[in-house]
Amino acid sequence: MRNGNRRVVARSMEEARALMVDSLRRVITDERVLAAMAKVPRELFVPPERRAEAYDDRALPIGHGQTISQPLMVAIMLQELALEGHEKVLDIGTGSGYQAALLSELADTVVGVELIPELTQRARRVLKENGYDNGTVHQAGSELGWPEDAPYDAIVVAAAAPRIPQSLVAQLAEGGRLVIPVGDRSGQELMVVEKRPEGLTVTRKGRCGFVPLVGKEAFSA
Repeated sequence: MRNGNRRVVARSMEEARALMVDSLRRVITDERVLAAMAKVPRELFVPPERRAEAYDDRALPIGHGQTISQPLMVAIMLQELALEGHEKVLDIGTGSGYQAALLSELADTVVGVELIPELTQRARRVLKENGYDNGTVHQAGSELGWPEDAPYDAIVVAAAAPRIPQSLVAQLAEGGRLVIPVGDRSGQELMVVEKRPEGLTVTRKGRCGFVPLVGKEAFSA
């Protein structure tokens, strides 16, 4: 795996995963997130020809113009959700299913949504085959999110929106958190939105780069 500017050669996927988690500790303080990252095999969620790169700290292509996000960014987003284990979480842009698997370790119920049918089917299969059975992955419809199962205690979006979508705020439970990259196609800021009785609070968490979210209140295809 890559660690900064040097390359660490691991003898096994398990060792590579442990090295990845050690590198995440420089930034991530949530021990539940670190434990989930240490447990879920990222190599199961990348194309077979990319498995040797599974624990490099970078995004990897998964087909159809989509990527599996950089492990550090995934961990940052999960940490910002501040999950305790009892929550129902909406995972938008499920992609390979890796983040949904991590959420399965961190929350009670996971509802995934993916726009590309081939990725939806693949994520369902990989999650089922590996025992992540406290969630479902839906084929995305015309609306953002999955209103049928709302409200959610937390929503995480693995694609960039031009602004905070009000339809997702509406699907968020009181006291819940939405973590989403917001900006244009060339770059975004990671934002944490908290829904409180007095209104929304928005915290900016730094620059990031994601594929665009497509649909209403998002980018056109």
